[in-house]
Amino acid sequence: MISLAAAALSGTVVALLLTVFGGGGSVLATPLLIFFVGMRDPHLAIGTSAAAVAVNAAMGLATQARAGRVKWPCALVFSAAGLAGSLIGAALAKKMDGAQLLVWFAAAMAMIGLSMLRGARSAGDPDVHLGPALVLRLAPAGLITGFAAGFFGIGGGFLIVPGLMAASGMTLAHAAATSLVSVTLFAAATSGSYAASHLVDWTVFAAMVAGGSLGVVMGVPVARRLAQRAAIARRVFAIMILATSAYVGYRALNGL
Repeated sequence: MISLAAAALSGTVVALLLTVFGGGGSVLATPLLIFFVGMRDPHLAIGTSAAAVAVNAAMGLATQARAGRVKWPCALVFSAAGLAGSLIGAALAKKMDGAQLLVWFAAAMAMIGLSMLRGARSAGDPDVHLGPALVLRLAPAGLITGFAAGFFGIGGGFLIVPGLMAASGMTLAHAAATSLVSVTLFAAATSGSYAASHLVDWTVFAAMVAGGSLGVVMGVPVARRLAQRAAIARRVFAIMILATSAYVGYRALNGL
């Protein structure tokens, strides 16, 4: 019961961060399952967290869609290209040693934190429209991001948000909301691959989803309040990710 309560709390935290920051919040799901819930098998933790992230991201997406922040044409092009990449990445990750995979995961987290510290160069264009030139920029970025999402068992939003902004010029708010389409699909594809190998703990998954529903509700007013302080909030979140990456890397190199 203690482990399930910890899983529910983890789901709340991940869903809240997903709603506030977009896909970047999913990066903490696997470390929470391993070091907070106590799931010892990294592959099982990745498969379970990916399944929970898919559902929590879908709940956050529904909220953002009702608010009109999702750029659907851009999201569908990006997601379609990345879906194949996520399946390839998941298949490769399952063949790696668990501790070695966590070392790579820690390195990815460090890059996430550093990228979030940089911030956006401009406010962006809130009226972005999809065209042929934009498709040619979005599709390759989606393929690469999907592979990373599948390999590390995360939604990939830390790459999707800056990728969408760089390729399309959309605002941070629209990119964070639009990224949840890809996060949902990539995480669902990754978890499906792991589930086929019996690497999803469905009891823990259910607890995370239950906690995630609360996180989505909490995240909406938090996102609204942080709208005027987005830069500061993202820096704090980035520092937290960097600290977590150092801890995950240390534990992985020392046999958990």
